[in-house]
Amino acid sequence: MLEIPQYMGLAPLADRYDGYILDLWGVLHDGVQAFPEAIVCLERLRALDKGIAILSNAPRRSAEVEERMNELGIAPGLYDYVLSSGEVAWRHLHDRTDEWYRNLGRRCFHLGPDRDRGMREGLNLDFTEAVEEADFVLNTGAHMTEDTVDTYGHELRAAAAARLPMVCANPDLEVIRGGKREICAGLLAQHYEELGGSVRYHGKPFHEVYAACLGALGLADRRRVLGVGDSLRTDIAGASSAELDGLLVLGGIHADALGIETETTLNPGIIDPARLAAFCAEQGQTPQAAIPVFRW
Repeated sequence: MLEIPQYMGLAPLADRYDGYILDLWGVLHDGVQAFPEAIVCLERLRALDKGIAILSNAPRRSAEVEERMNELGIAPGLYDYVLSSGEVAWRHLHDRTDEWYRNLGRRCFHLGPDRDRGMREGLNLDFTEAVEEADFVLNTGAHMTEDTVDTYGHELRAAAAARLPMVCANPDLEVIRGGKREICAGLLAQHYEELGGSVRYHGKPFHEVYAACLGALGLADRRRVLGVGDSLRTDIAGASSAELDGLLVLGGIHADALGIETETTLNPGIIDPARLAAFCAEQGQTPQAAIPVFRW
């Protein structure tokens, strides 16, 4: 089984790459606070004149994501570009440049919380509170932290019965907010597909978001760009699909599965190489390297 190199921080890898495509949640912050060591790492990369794109599976417009980043202390000077899965989904809904979107219709049922209402603005859509009256579903995720897929069983079954297409603005299955796990839009979309529904996903691990980041950074040599994230399913798979090296942050979404105690995730060290290799093989993704947390 292939052993995955582990480093205590990014410093030994920094000279290998000119650009970095960084996950946000689980790498730079936890939804409540920015990680101090991550801020220091960004500062060190900027001092070396590295290009940095922040690529988030947040189901909100990029401007909203960036505003929240700045509030948490991730200052504009620490990165070059921000792109969210919500932004890409919004652009498709607005521009309708492909046949799938042109065939959607204009009556939309929004499955998501009030904090995602910015996704509705600027779109020529009629939003309905009844699934049965909709032409399609815009899925941005759960309303409450304690919600489960069953919370939305009625809406999902009704939409599937009506054969409504679904736009999923966040492919993530779950996220850790302030130490607590909560479901994301991707888990609802996954269940919808199990019910026979059709879903169009935007965000990681799909190639279009990486192409946008590479274009924004102006970097043509993909061997010199590193994708960094804490999810094998989205971040590492996405980097691989874009032909980039992938760096897995161990103390994030997979911490429990890798035997990293929650209370030590802010300062974990190297873990058992065999356990890491076996877990990655089980998930079908192999990063080029791993670090405990995003730090220098």
